[in-house]
Amino acid sequence: MPSPFTDLDSRLTSLGHPDGATLSVWLGDLDGRAVWSHDADAPHYAASTMKLPLVVAAMRRVVRGELDLDASYPVHNAFVSVLDGSPFAMDEGDDQDPDTWAAVGATRTLRELAEHAITHSGNLATNLLIDVVGLSEVAEVLRLARCSGTTVVGRGIEDAAARAAGITNTVTAADLGLLMAAVGRREPALGGEPVLGPVEAILARQQHLDQVPAGLPAGTPTASKSGWIPGVSHDVALVRPVGEEPFVLAVCTTVDLDEAEAAALVADVARDVWAATHAGAVTA
Repeated sequence: MPSPFTDLDSRLTSLGHPDGATLSVWLGDLDGRAVWSHDADAPHYAASTMKLPLVVAAMRRVVRGELDLDASYPVHNAFVSVLDGSPFAMDEGDDQDPDTWAAVGATRTLRELAEHAITHSGNLATNLLIDVVGLSEVAEVLRLARCSGTTVVGRGIEDAAARAAGITNTVTAADLGLLMAAVGRREPALGGEPVLGPVEAILARQQHLDQVPAGLPAGTPTASKSGWIPGVSHDVALVRPVGEEPFVLAVCTTVDLDEAEAAALVADVARDVWAATHAGAVTA
C-alpha cells in the first residue's frame, strides 16, 4: 500500500530545492513516536519557538518553590549579552506585544511575562523571563524531553554580540514535536501535571493561529507556539480533535517567502497532513 503521505513528501521535496529552502515536518503521537516525518532533523533558526521550553522551565521552577507566579519583576529594556556581559537594548518595533512595553518602568508578574511570551509571542517579556529563569534551566528542559543536540537556546532575543560570535537558538521539527508531546502526555521527568497542565493552558490561549491551526478543521482544539522572522516560519501544535487520539504536528520552514506566504505554506502542510490521515475530511 502506498503511504498516504507520498504526494505531500514529493511536494515538499520539490519546494525544498530552490535557493536552499528547507521544509521540515514531524507528525507524532503523545508518546513521542513519529507517525510520519519529512527532513525532520534538519536545523532551523528557532525564532520564537524557543519560548516554549523557556515557559516550561519557568513552570518547573515555580513548582519546585523557587519562583512565585505572582511575584512582580521590574520591566526594563536593558540586558547583558551572554557572550561578554556587554549591554544591549531591544527594538519595540520588532515586538508583537505592546502591553509589556507599556509597562517599562513598572512591573509585571511572572505569570504575566509567561503568558505574553507565549500568547503574544512577546520578545521583551521573553528576555525578562530569561533573566528570571536562566538559560541553564531551558537546556535542562530540552535534555529531559530527549531533544537532540541540534536544538539549543543559547541566547536571548536581539543579543547581537552573541549572535555575531555564533551563539544562537536552533531547533528541529523532530525536537519541537518531542517537547510538545511531552507537554501533552504530562511527562513525569518534566514535572507532570503541575508543570505541564498550566503550560498547555497558556499554549491553548495562543493569539497567533495563522499557521498549523489555520490548516485544521475549524474549531479543532489546539495548543501551539509559532515563530517567524523574515525567511523563517515555524509552528508546533498539540492537537486534540474531539473523539480522536491527540497528536502533535511540527512544521519548520526556512524559505524565501514573506510572512503571510510562509504562514500559508505551513497551514497548507497542516491541511494536507489532516487530509492524509482523515480520508474525506472537510477542512476549513
